[in-house]
Amino acid sequence: MLTSIESLPPPPDAVCGMFGCSDGTHLRYAAWPASEDKVRGTVCVFPGRAEFIEKYFEVVSDLRGRGFAVVAMDWRGQGLSSRQVKRRKKGHVDRFRDYEEDLDAFMRNLVMPDYPPPYYALAHSMGAHVLLRYARHGANPFNRLMLIAPMIEIEYGRMSRSFVNGLSEMLTLFGLGGLGAVPAGKPMRFENNPLTSDRARFERMRDFEAANPDLRTGVPTIGWVHAATDSIALVRDPEFAGLVRVPVLMLIGSSERIVSISAAEEMGRRLKAGRTLIIAGGLHELLMERDSIRDQVWAAFDAFIPGEEDADSGLMAIA
Repeated sequence: MLTSIESLPPPPDAVCGMFGCSDGTHLRYAAWPASEDKVRGTVCVFPGRAEFIEKYFEVVSDLRGRGFAVVAMDWRGQGLSSRQVKRRKKGHVDRFRDYEEDLDAFMRNLVMPDYPPPYYALAHSMGAHVLLRYARHGANPFNRLMLIAPMIEIEYGRMSRSFVNGLSEMLTLFGLGGLGAVPAGKPMRFENNPLTSDRARFERMRDFEAANPDLRTGVPTIGWVHAATDSIALVRDPEFAGLVRVPVLMLIGSSERIVSISAAEEMGRRLKAGRTLIIAGGLHELLMERDSIRDQVWAAFDAFIPGEEDADSGLMAIA
């Protein structure tokens, strides 16, 4: 169930399968044991919108080399998990609470029974947003969250979130929530792309989708946009950050164009145990960036994620 390409085959020792959610949705997961004898815990990898497990093979190898077991999942509506609309190439969810419930099922039914603590989350963009939502509940199992380009707020161009939310709500009420929010365009070219400045890593992602077109997720639906803007309003409420008690480190590139840098900085100031680091020159996908940028991300990870007994010094180490 894992797609392989010549330039990036799956890391060895993978276990891959599906697990069910209470509403009948089936989600794909993949897991790897630590590659060292002394296990430092488990890192759970949560992709962003339209991403899939295969995109993180290099990250999995990096984490296993640090002594961690790794478990990753495809969110509902993308990758090889159950799709939510008939035209499977559109990315759809009715409400972001569904993502939270999927995450809870993933942790309680799959990760915690079979993989060693302590548990850490490494999440990107939309995945980071869902992790923040999940962390506001008292039963959160993670010791620390490392969030890459967190979707605290989206860059809407000349429109405001309130306008986008109101329009998408109206269209959804008229039964148009399953339509694409924007026209499907041509495949993204490397030149001037907002994701990464590393051509080889950019092309790998296209190669995975060519090798297995079912991995591809296209434009978000109008319903997804409505659900996303509703959820962003929740996360940006002034009272929200006080509910998150777990230490959080957020990393965002200085050249970010998809999500808001200022919103991530504001969240870092509001969190009880949080910080936002700006990575110079980085675009949206810092873990898929050129080596000089990835090295900064991993240096921050190593300072923040202690593993094993998980002392409280990690957040201070990156100050």
